[in-house]
Amino acid sequence: MPAYVADSAETQYVEGPDGETFAYRRFGRAGGRPLLMHMRLRGTIDHWDPAFLDLLAAEREVIVFDNRGVNLTTGNPPAAIEDMVEGSLAFIGALGLTDIDVLGWSMGGIVAQGVALAAPGIVRHLVVAGSSAGGVPDLPTPSARTQQVMSKPVNVDDDFLHLFYPETEEAVAAGRASLERLENRLKESHAVVGPEAVRGQLGAISSFKGFWHRQEELTLPVLVANGAHDVMIHAYATYAMSQKLPHAKVILYSDAGHGFLFQHHEDFAHEVNRFLSA
Repeated sequence: MPAYVADSAETQYVEGPDGETFAYRRFGRAGGRPLLMHMRLRGTIDHWDPAFLDLLAAEREVIVFDNRGVNLTTGNPPAAIEDMVEGSLAFIGALGLTDIDVLGWSMGGIVAQGVALAAPGIVRHLVVAGSSAGGVPDLPTPSARTQQVMSKPVNVDDDFLHLFYPETEEAVAAGRASLERLENRLKESHAVVGPEAVRGQLGAISSFKGFWHRQEELTLPVLVANGAHDVMIHAYATYAMSQKLPHAKVILYSDAGHGFLFQHHEDFAHEVNRFLSA
């Protein structure tokens, strides 16, 4: 038996409005408001740390999915953030969801904001992890090394350690432990985002004007979190969002980076569960 509930959850499929087929997994404590998870750049349904998912699923139903044109989901790969938002809304409609919470990590955090802005009557709570509003003034840019690692056609473990975790003994050990947990799924699925979809995602990020000017419209409760040493999306973005969001809580982990939610999966899952229960 798999060590984690998330690893035993079966992949299901639902047809979208344009004939595409969405791949998803739905598990955890049913009966309440489900939490819909939005993935990072170049991530798939198999790149969520199962230890983090299990802690969330102990208190609520969790839904993870591949957006259009990514991994197991068919359809045209998105070329803009707006396309990803539309894909998520199509998936939500296909499942008939009318009352949800949403969480997004990295690029997924931007998409999750777009979903909350587009469907305020459906989304009750928003969690933005290791992300940005997009278009944040004076946001520091990633280093040349980080940009080079991000642009590789294929990333290996050492690349993920650089991108997601500070170069400390404790953080690297936590990062390696998370990568080992991910292997529970990846050793069999070998899930990847195809080259066309990666190009579309990179183009979408570079061309996106941002939701910075619309932060005041996000009047729902928002939890914004990051690691203080995020080399991909500077933690200043988290602070900046807190200055414009009407009802936000901010969490920063001083010893973590972009992968803080896996490095501190127990603590952050507790924070998310408590926030969503309020």
